Amino acid sequence: MSDAEGSVWPEIMRQIHDASVDVEVLPVDPRRGRAVLQELQLTERSALGAIAANTGGVLIESGWLRILGGGAPGLPSLSEESGGSRAQSHLVVALDALGGRFAIDGGGLGVATGEVCYWGPDTLAWSGIGGSHSAFVAWALGGGLDEFYGALRWTGWQQDSSSLTVDQGWSLYPPPFSREGQDANAVSRSAVPLAELHYFYAEAARQLDGGDA
Repeated sequence: MSDAEGSVWPEIMRQIHDASVDVEVLPVDPRRGRAVLQELQLTERSALGAIAANTGGVLIESGWLRILGGGAPGLPSLSEESGGSRAQSHLVVALDALGGRFAIDGGGLGVATGEVCYWGPDTLAWSGIGGSHSAFVAWALGGGLDEFYGALRWTGWQQDSSSLTVDQGWSLYPPPFSREGQDANAVSRSAVPLAELHYFYAEAARQLDGGDA
């Protein structure tokens, strides 16, 4: 349920204003935002709830990272991406342009309950990145993504990624989990639906015993 009086949204807006990276806040239908709060039993006193109630999502660095909120055209809401309940193994809170996902460990990822984790196309497995969702948002807005992605980015990635829609991502070939795909500057890239990327990497994980996404 919404509790605008105690909302942390003003603090998040300050972080967005002071961000060291390019940020775009997507508008949200207020009814849709309220529905997400109800479905996930959130309030605006958390960053999770404040972003859901006040944004359709937050795009960072030319949309390379898409922090999920109340949902927008082409971008699922927090509840839509994770099945509409917090009572599950994890809650997906952000998607990236490579087909990776960030999620809060709800006890099923084997990392630490409440910690934000990443499932990437290079590892095909969940790993903790340290910190809560609010810390994750501050980290992303503060420029933490550049070091985090490292060799997964190529020369000109930002200009290339600005052409993607929010429901698209980059298919890299050879893929990042392969030995031949380690150098992002040496692979081919094509824009494809994110759903296609998620399916491809989930299948690859199952086949290689890297773990289910």
